[in-house]
Amino acid sequence: TVQSLVKRLFYNDSEQNIPSVDQYDCIIIDEAHRGYLLDKQLSEEDLGFKDQQDYISKYRMVLDYFDAYAIGLTATPALHTKEIFGSAVYTYSYREAVVDGFLIDHEPPYLIKTKLSEEGITWQKGEKPKVYDKESNAILDLEELEDELQIDVAGFNKLVLTENFNRTVVQYLVQELDPESDEKTLIFAASNDHADMVVSMLKDEFHRAGNEIPDNAIEKITGKIHDPVMMVNKYKNEKYPNIAVTVDLLTTGIDVPQICNIVFLRKVKSRILYEQMLGRATRLCGDINKETFRIYDAVRIYETLQDYTQMKPVVVNPQVTFDQLAQELPAIDTNERAKQQLEQIVAKLQRKKLRMTDYQHEQFQYKTGGTDIDNLISQLLEQPVDLNVQQVTQLSGLWRLLDEMKPEGPVQYVSDHYDEYLKTDRGYGKGQKPEDYLESFTQFIKDNQNQIAALNIICTNPKELNRKSLKELYLELDAQGFNPHFLKTA
Repeated sequence: TVQSLVKRLFYNDSEQNIPSVDQYDCIIIDEAHRGYLLDKQLSEEDLGFKDQQDYISKYRMVLDYFDAYAIGLTATPALHTKEIFGSAVYTYSYREAVVDGFLIDHEPPYLIKTKLSEEGITWQKGEKPKVYDKESNAILDLEELEDELQIDVAGFNKLVLTENFNRTVVQYLVQELDPESDEKTLIFAASNDHADMVVSMLKDEFHRAGNEIPDNAIEKITGKIHDPVMMVNKYKNEKYPNIAVTVDLLTTGIDVPQICNIVFLRKVKSRILYEQMLGRATRLCGDINKETFRIYDAVRIYETLQDYTQMKPVVVNPQVTFDQLAQELPAIDTNERAKQQLEQIVAKLQRKKLRMTDYQHEQFQYKTGGTDIDNLISQLLEQPVDLNVQQVTQLSGLWRLLDEMKPEGPVQYVSDHYDEYLKTDRGYGKGQKPEDYLESFTQFIKDNQNQIAALNIICTNPKELNRKSLKELYLELDAQGFNPHFLKTA
């Protein structure tokens, strides 16, 4: 792995065990889209007290060390992949794999619409919303609202717990899914608690529908269960469970060919993560005559992501700790640069104080000898730089305490707003109705008959059509959103 090579190269106790620059002719890195930082240039001043390795990606460290060809492999390339590996030298798309018979295509997604998902959840001015307190595991009332509070479907199951929305969606799914068939279903929930809720509701609603299923037919598979590896193996190799509810554990790296249904009950912003999730259902499975897979979208994830062609680049700065900033301060030569360092500490203090509990504020004052966080911030902003450097250096225990403090999670509202199932639409192109979708297909054929060679052959001399030109036409049509499964369903 990249991590093991970094350890061998840069954190090795024995120089004799460090690989030579020319040890490898070629380095192949799989899953090349995964967690690295984009490189950040350090100023000459920073180089005196900062470690360049804090600001450089692990991939770049390894690739710059060896005199070797580097090949990055990924099913979901992003713009930041190009920053490390350069432009793609070879691509084989999901669509080509479908055409060539190596992967399974999906049907137009089922867009589940309820009253709350369409209108959002609203508390009017003067109402008292309820919140969930994790420490006491109780539902508490807040003060009266000074203004209206509205949360749309993107915040469902994260910002707001909404049992009625989830039950409405689950009641629809119970009509669609068969927990005793050979097909498997993977449901993506927003959190571990939400996954528990969904599992409980599914079992309850199947029972209400008169479908008596084994208790192990529906299971939660997250990193917080007793033995996740064992449960993943059961999901993959045994009949039960055949409905799995997960959060992040099964988004990548698992191959269960029997998965025919993907259900989204959580919003996903990353195109890469979304495609990795869909990838769980693209595998061939002749044992159950799998021809397509189905997507059930209850949180409008499909319409949010469908126009994205690539994940937008995000520059991630190193997560500098309070302790590191404080330790670096005495080594800084100029007042101007020291002031910048102090401003970083103040900015981190401003963010930290917003999420501190009463007990954490008490710990803070104990470490500072009675100074609260607002007074310390004022001192750091108003005192001369040399006094600040002295004060920051003396408070070494405080900075370690702040780094160890776990912030409280955001307030989670609890909604008992009424919900009802409205309808299920199909995801054609950009949310078009079937007739509009077919009309746009007809128009595309008319407009491009003379521009696309294979299309011209079909319309004028179909006997001349060969497999190569047919594949080119398939890929061209698919790029415009027209593929056989969507067209047949429309």
